[in-house]
Amino acid sequence: METHELTIQQVATLTGLSVHTLRYYERIGLLHPVGRAANSHRRYATADVEWLQFLTRLRATGMSIRLMQQYADLRRQGDATLHERRQLLEIHQREVQARIDELQRSMSVIIKKINHYKELETADRGDG
Repeated sequence: METHELTIQQVATLTGLSVHTLRYYERIGLLHPVGRAANSHRRYATADVEWLQFLTRLRATGMSIRLMQQYADLRRQGDATLHERRQLLEIHQREVQARIDELQRSMSVIIKKINHYKELETADRGDG
């Protein structure tokens, strides 16, 4: 893939983000200003798509736009912010893990209830 070869519609299709969201992400600084073709249409580079895919994962795991902006700002500052970026991601990782743990506890309760109903159904049929 060459630099700045993808249109906004192609990137929307690749990332699952809407055209509106792509423009919004650029406007609020999550994405650096995208290159433009001679006709002034946006042209995205491979690196843009990879960054958008990462942002999509952060968003899917519940990271707020504000924290994503903070992370993006640190990223723009370069290697001097590696420690802060790692810390931000570690905090987010702990929050995601806590939600996963809670979901697993909830799933366990649901599974127990399903098994209970199966036992009752079996008893009603006289199979057991």
